[in-house]
Amino acid sequence: MRKDFLGRGWQFPLAFDPASGGVAMSEFEENIRQCITIILGTKPGERQMLPEFGCTMHELMFAPNTDSTATLVRRRVVLSLKRWEPRIEVESVDAWPDQNGTIRVEVKYTVVSTGDVMDVSVLLQQGG
Repeated sequence: MRKDFLGRGWQFPLAFDPASGGVAMSEFEENIRQCITIILGTKPGERQMLPEFGCTMHELMFAPNTDSTATLVRRRVVLSLKRWEPRIEVESVDAWPDQNGTIRVEVKYTVVSTGDVMDVSVLLQQGG
């Protein structure tokens, strides 16, 4: 099956292809997964030319590590992915606090053009 329509971009984190010496690329479903990670890892205001890009869950970094904060994180993740990643449909977002002071976030999504169901996980940690 041709998947060119899913997209291609620089690999994240940035790396170089040892064979060509150029920037390593990601494509298809892996590119979508990496883009989700970039969206969730970017604080609005970090990108000068696109200041609204990212996810506002980082504003909750020093909030109490509770179920209520996890619920707020979940909502902010859904809103940012709906806005910035049109290639997916968010199926579910689970967020919960753990004992280490982090909030774990799991996103389950469907790639719109193929119907493939996939997931990605991230951590919201104090100080980072």
